[in-house]
Amino acid sequence: MLRAAFLFLNLVSFAPFSPAQSAESQAHIMESLLSQIRQLRQDLQAAATATRRAQIVIYRLHVQAAVVERAADCLENAKGELVQLDSQKQSLLEQIKQLEEMKDKPENEQRRRQFEDYLSNARANLEALVPREQELQAKQIELEADLRAEQAKWNRLQDQLDRLENSLENSELQAGNRP
Repeated sequence: MLRAAFLFLNLVSFAPFSPAQSAESQAHIMESLLSQIRQLRQDLQAAATATRRAQIVIYRLHVQAAVVERAADCLENAKGELVQLDSQKQSLLEQIKQLEEMKDKPENEQRRRQFEDYLSNARANLEALVPREQELQAKQIELEADLRAEQAKWNRLQDQLDRLENSLENSELQAGNRP
C-alpha cells in the first residue's frame, strides 16, 4: 500500500511535463494511476472489513471468556459442596462408630436407650445425605460437561481470530509484493 502511494508521489512530483510529451503517454500514466488508486481502495476496504470482523471476534472471545470463568466457578462451588458433604458424612460415620461402642457399655437401661436413639438419628442423618450426594455428583458431571463445551466454544473463537490474523498478514504480504 505504501509502495503504491510512493509510486504515485514519484510520478506526480518528478515526471517532467513538457508540451512534447504525447497525450497517449499521459493517458497511459493516468490509467496506471487510476488502476493503482482502485487497488488501494480495494485494499483499504478489505482491511476495514477484516478489522471489523476481528473486533467482533474479539468481543465474542471476551464474552465467552467470562462464560467459561462462570462455568469454572460453578464447578468449583459444586466440588466444594461435595467436599463439605463428604466431611459431614465422615463425621456422622465416626459418630455412629462411637455410639455403637458406647451403647453396649452403659450401666442402666435408660442410658442405653439414649445411645440407641442417638444412633438411629445419626443413621437417619447419614441416609439423608445420600440423595444430596448423588444430586451433587450429577450436578458436578453436568457442570464439567458445560465447562468443556464452553471451553470448546472459546477455542473455536480463538482459532477464528488466529485465521483472521493470518489473513491480514497474508494480505499485507501481498500488498507489499505488488508493483
